[in-house]
Amino acid sequence: MFMQNLPTKVRINEVATRDGFQSEALFIPTDKKIEIIDRLSLLGLNKIEVTSFVSPKAIPNLRDAEDVMNSITRNPAVTYVTLVPNEKGAERALATKADEVNLVMSVSESHNLSNMRMTCEQSLAQFQRICELMEGSNTKINASLATSFGCPFEGIIAPERVIEVIHQYLDIGIHSISIADTTGMASPRQVYELCSQVQDIFPSLDVTLHLHNTRGMGLANALAGLSAGITQLDASLGGIGGCPYAPGATGNICTEDLVHMLESIGLETGVNLTTLLEMARELPEILEHDISGQVAKAGLRTETRPLSQSVIDLKARIESTKKTN
Repeated sequence: MFMQNLPTKVRINEVATRDGFQSEALFIPTDKKIEIIDRLSLLGLNKIEVTSFVSPKAIPNLRDAEDVMNSITRNPAVTYVTLVPNEKGAERALATKADEVNLVMSVSESHNLSNMRMTCEQSLAQFQRICELMEGSNTKINASLATSFGCPFEGIIAPERVIEVIHQYLDIGIHSISIADTTGMASPRQVYELCSQVQDIFPSLDVTLHLHNTRGMGLANALAGLSAGITQLDASLGGIGGCPYAPGATGNICTEDLVHMLESIGLETGVNLTTLLEMARELPEILEHDISGQVAKAGLRTETRPLSQSVIDLKARIESTKKTN
């Protein structure tokens, strides 16, 4: 089942500068955010989720959203995304000419109340107003289905609930969707089965899989989703980020680890892994804490290390002994 019917090319979306930076203890300076986004823009990524037009009181680390969006150097090959929580956020996104906005609702009623402070019905009504507000603009609308696989308050989510919400999203004019494992509760079989259903029911829908590595199954879940027909994945540089309203949640799947894995099995990402690793290795100094990414620490699986001089000398003695005998 898994590792079968894999796509030849996978689109990678970077979310570190929004999903990652929003939860950091330190405020990342605006000029540093712009520098990071400009560097990421040249690496072959499909989308970059730049920031969120949310209240500075709610997410103080993204209080510079307009400054960042208005100052980055945009690559026409990259889609620049902003998260918007409400109509005011949508108006701010339109003013900065965001290529795409991302709306978020949990398919779990309990998590939506915890995260968004409103019912799912209220969220959908707000989404419809945002769609009406953005009608006629060049900005696309993506909507995420948070807690698609599991909720820390309600447990495992039934696939039927996810399908129901996708229908609701499409009915109000949303262009594309993201299936999100917000709390890292998904398992590979669960991911494969839900993504297969989504692909069967909505074959022409542009779908992104957004995964977290809370329980160490993030990359396995990514392979399961790809096996089911998904061709677009969110990931975060260094594996930073995570939902602040999900108990025990940790970061997103790590971009450089994901690209390294996909390319090791022959899938094309178009992403410059060498520079991506350089940027990941700079993150601990910027954030003042370690990152969860593994390849940045261990190096590429194809890298070799020089032998120590003592081992070189030992090999020479062994060869000398063989010749003598």
